Amino acid sequence: MITSPDNDRLRVVRKLHERRWRDKLGLFVCEGEDLVAAATADPVDLLVAGEDVDAKLLAAVSSAAHPPRVIGVYRRDDLPAPAPRAAVLELWHVADPGNVGTLIRTADAFGAAVALSAGCADPTAPKALRASAGAIWRVPLLTTEEVARATAARRIGLVAAGGVPIAELDLRGEVVFCLGAERDGLPASVAREVDATIRLRGGESLNVAAAGAIALYEWARQNPD
Repeated sequence: MITSPDNDRLRVVRKLHERRWRDKLGLFVCEGEDLVAAATADPVDLLVAGEDVDAKLLAAVSSAAHPPRVIGVYRRDDLPAPAPRAAVLELWHVADPGNVGTLIRTADAFGAAVALSAGCADPTAPKALRASAGAIWRVPLLTTEEVARATAARRIGLVAAGGVPIAELDLRGEVVFCLGAERDGLPASVAREVDATIRLRGGESLNVAAAGAIALYEWARQNPD
């Protein structure tokens, strides 16, 4: 059993709380039994409190509010392969990891994929993983460049003002919903290139995660099959 805070396995977990180390090592950490149970790949390392490591030491390397019983280390390459689906949430500069994780969870509920631009939060950050509630293992993640190359689906921009009311736009078939950061909205260069823009009732009061959920709900309503 690990009884020293200087143990190499614990050092790796601490490092993986930083994006630069996740990028460098190609690894990320799932904290808690639910996230570990949701994994569809074997862990690189698994630390169980009271079995592999002293419980206080495991709590000390965790970012969770409540000390987890288990922490798993996984390879990014074991996440679902990038592939577009009939609906895609394309996120532009969404920097809050909680919003990114929530949108991944929402995409999972509707069978959609998620695309991330440069400047988005890392979907394998601890806060994003907790918000995704395990959906990270079921939802394909792409870059915006990969979406542009892989699909000719209509691109629909979500805007706070202007645009067509969402219920009035035909959303049948494949669609890419483009969502911007809450403060700045869609970049002007993206807004100019979309095929249509839609607005949501009370759009200025909605955060980006709620807006993405409404867009996918309406898409699903118009595509019952």
